[in-house]
Amino acid sequence: MSDSSTFVADLTDVTPERDIARDLARRAVWVAPVFVSAGTVGWGATGAASAAVALVLVVANFLIGAAIITRAVRISLNALYGAVLFGYLIRLGALAVIAVVLKGSGDWFSAVPFAITLLVTHLGLLTWETRHVSASLAFPGLAPEPVSQVTPEENHSK
Repeated sequence: MSDSSTFVADLTDVTPERDIARDLARRAVWVAPVFVSAGTVGWGATGAASAAVALVLVVANFLIGAAIITRAVRISLNALYGAVLFGYLIRLGALAVIAVVLKGSGDWFSAVPFAITLLVTHLGLLTWETRHVSASLAFPGLAPEPVSQVTPEENHSK
């Protein structure tokens, strides 16, 4: 009985959505200098600040989305469906409200680098991440690193 309860406990600790969101956040840190530099070149300090704020919002959006999924999947499948749908709508609305508030907040904010960074990093990071996600039940979440395999020719040459 203890073996099956351990197995169930291990399954509830599997959170591929959190692993993927953390990987997206790590990749966002890698591309942040590019977007902040582009904002600086095109719009000065306001462009750099706007791009940095957009990057923080993108990372927060991914992490909050993963947290919503992690919590809802433990409740039920219907809770997951509702949480994903309404969580997306609420997060999208929150991003829109934040953008409007920031646009009217003063001279430190520039809408163009903010919007470019927000859109490009959301889509770009998701596209980049698809290369690293496993679509297999054996390895949910991030795909394991490939192992070099020996071809039959190499095996017989030894």
